[in-house]
Amino acid sequence: MILRTPTPDSGPAVGDDAPDPLEQTHVGWSRRAPLRWQLSLVTAVMVAVAVGVMTVVAYWTVSTSLTQHVDRELEDKASSLLQNSFDPAFVYNPAVEVATFKTYNPDIRVAYYPPGSVRPIGDSIPILNEVEVLQGTRDNSVRSSGDERIFAEQNKIGATVILAQDMRGTHQLISSLGLVLLLIGGIGVLIAIAAGMVVATTGLRPVSRLRHAVDHVARTDDLRPITVVGNDELAQLTRSFNGMLAALSASRRRQAELVADAGHELKTPLTSLRTNVELLMMVDRQGGASISQQDRRDLERDVIAQIEELSTLIGDLVDLAREDGPQQIVECIDLVECMETSLERVRRRRPDVTFTFNSTPWFLYGDPFALGRATLNLMDNAAKWSPEEGEVRIDMEQVRDGVMELRFSDSGPGIPVEDRQKVFERFYRSIAARSMPGSGLGLAIVAQVIARHAGTIVAEESDDGGAMMRVTLPGAPSVADERDN
Repeated sequence: MILRTPTPDSGPAVGDDAPDPLEQTHVGWSRRAPLRWQLSLVTAVMVAVAVGVMTVVAYWTVSTSLTQHVDRELEDKASSLLQNSFDPAFVYNPAVEVATFKTYNPDIRVAYYPPGSVRPIGDSIPILNEVEVLQGTRDNSVRSSGDERIFAEQNKIGATVILAQDMRGTHQLISSLGLVLLLIGGIGVLIAIAAGMVVATTGLRPVSRLRHAVDHVARTDDLRPITVVGNDELAQLTRSFNGMLAALSASRRRQAELVADAGHELKTPLTSLRTNVELLMMVDRQGGASISQQDRRDLERDVIAQIEELSTLIGDLVDLAREDGPQQIVECIDLVECMETSLERVRRRRPDVTFTFNSTPWFLYGDPFALGRATLNLMDNAAKWSPEEGEVRIDMEQVRDGVMELRFSDSGPGIPVEDRQKVFERFYRSIAARSMPGSGLGLAIVAQVIARHAGTIVAEESDDGGAMMRVTLPGAPSVADERDN
């Protein structure tokens, strides 16, 4: 079966991919409505729910309490009337006693059933559950019927009393209570909305300040930090935003410095190249100045050398810009294999130099291309400064748990102490290095690559007075150990 993405003409989507109209409505409203309105609405809904629950509970509690109070009064009066039924006067003329009871309780209808009688004395009250009381299967019963609360009870000799209490006054009281509770709840919800607006407006004021500050940055391109007020979550958000501004500012500054330095460095070889090319063009013109074949070959070699210098400089600039970007490739690297590959390339370039490599198994996670370029630059730099028949020593040593030290030592003139920090700066070239080929970017690229792999690099003096680059990198002696880390 082939599943197709629904098109506008293929009908509505069904199943899991079908949009939920309620969810779309909620998301659409939440995106359109201001946050303070959302907070106010949430507050109002929560208060309304709380007030509604409290109103229902209060109404039910009061209603139940009043009804139970009426039931207890009816039970007391029925028990009192049945107690009087043992009096001979009551037995002789129960109608008088019933009339007397109604005189003192005008809101209660009463029906008295003498023992064994099915005809009531007093009021005619419809019976339902009271039949079981009359039959003696229940001691008493209570129920509601319209606006009356009916209670029935039978004593030990079989006399039964049924009382019907008028509940209209109680019902009016309960209704009034419900109306008052609804009114109070409505006022409470309105107050909650107003309070929610005030609280939301006050609470979101720092957010508004932060938004205005961000808008100012976007509008004016001003990357100065935003003032941090307090130490709450918004203050932490402001600090994070300031960190982003600082990173953006540093990136722009590096970009501007790179462009400026690149323009400056490209200017000199381009000027020299242009001069040599113009001279060759003048020689080739008919009637132009003539030079010897040796001078012509020297000019051509200079042009080729300057083109190679430009190519090297442009390549280094591309590598430097790539290192400024995000690192894309991360995989487990066999450092020994990486260095052996770089060493083979350097040996082909400088066959007159002896290379000694003392390796130790080491693995780390990182960018193999960048790390290979860094080790190649370090070996190239050591070979460049070593004289013919000189020696370059490369040593690997685990100095502590999880840390490998690489030492690249040459037999050249070494690096002056005052220049050992500067050699890792972009385009920096010492006085002695200006006569040597290079762009001044190789060690800057190395420093960036090593830093991105959580390592360090320092320039020192080797045992024979040359330069030594000491590099530390994290990792482990085996692939399994590195994966565990």
